[in-house]
Amino acid sequence: MTTLITRDVAYAHDGVDMIGMLVAPEHADPKPAVLLFHDAFGLGELAIAWAHDYASLGYAVFAADVWGGRTQPTSVEEIGPLIGSMLADRPRWHARSAAALSAAQALPEIDATRIAAVGYCFGGSTALELLRVGADLRAVVSVHGGLDLLAPGWESARADASVLICTGADDPMATAEQRDSLVQGIDSAGLDWQLDLYSGTRHAFTNPVVPRAANHPVLGYNARSARRAWLSTERLLAEALRGEGVDPDGAPLT
Repeated sequence: MTTLITRDVAYAHDGVDMIGMLVAPEHADPKPAVLLFHDAFGLGELAIAWAHDYASLGYAVFAADVWGGRTQPTSVEEIGPLIGSMLADRPRWHARSAAALSAAQALPEIDATRIAAVGYCFGGSTALELLRVGADLRAVVSVHGGLDLLAPGWESARADASVLICTGADDPMATAEQRDSLVQGIDSAGLDWQLDLYSGTRHAFTNPVVPRAANHPVLGYNARSARRAWLSTERLLAEALRGEGVDPDGAPLT
């Protein structure tokens, strides 16, 4: 079993102090890395558990603190203004996300040339936006990301990056129109992309704390879809960060 180290990592942007977390295999050379963006509830217990899951695969993981100060909102009344502040000043949102990437790149446990961003809910939107504006990322995975929050224009994106979108067919924050718009954008930029669309699945389907789908019009935990998203993410990270399953020209091996 892999022994993991964890430590808090302080960084800042625009006067806001943030407290990220490194989770990585112990006594390792610089590793390919996952930059993890938490959901709207902040860098709390669930996001930290995700970080440990990815580190257990052998990656160094830097879990970002997007809200700052380890803020962990618990209600729509708290979450709404936090997301709204980012949408109202999109360059600030991008710069704060880039600050997390810079903090990760500076860590001795992380191979700065092999980083993928993975985000959940608002974190999925954050990861996609960061790639869209030109961040140096090998890949991005959005798991039930809010596609309704994305801006158009993918011409600045790293052309050799891979994108995986894992979303529910019944997610009102990732409608068919929004999915099509995103795919058209990343396709026009020449990026490699995959779309996993899960039937009977709503928003936040990996979060076991949210209501079951039958009990809420927007949210719904779905264990089967969560497992499928994990397996797809694991496979993409192996391809993008380790070159597993692809030949030297990048084509999948049969």
